Amino acid sequence: PAPGMQSPLPPYEVLPTEVSMEEMPRSTTVVVEETQQQQQQPPPRDHLVWSLFTTLYGNFCCLGLLAFVFSVKSRDRKVLGDYSGALSYGSTAKYLNITALVINIVIVILVIVFVSLALAGVFSARHPPYHPYGYGST
Repeated sequence: PAPGMQSPLPPYEVLPTEVSMEEMPRSTTVVVEETQQQQQQPPPRDHLVWSLFTTLYGNFCCLGLLAFVFSVKSRDRKVLGDYSGALSYGSTAKYLNITALVINIVIVILVIVFVSLALAGVFSARHPPYHPYGYGST
């Protein structure tokens, strides 16, 4: 049933006139329903694989290792059923992975720029060329 609508009443039978309610066996039925939010919402992501690769290939200032630790904590919380804790740890791991990725991209770009400038001779000394036979300025 849709939220807000009451479920229909269970079917019932009319008691025969010779049977009273006191003679009937007493029983209690408890119906436990999961909330529809938990059924529809997937469990939070822990970003464990991403953190592992960040740890192995881009561990700038131990950000990858920290992301890996938070990913493991997120997975532990998810196994225990604490989805809010798992979401918090997973979110922290995600932001640490993003930070490490951005720093690594900047480092790679800077290395490429400096190597290409060094190969182009930009960093060489700006002295006039040496002429052994005196052809230069006097």
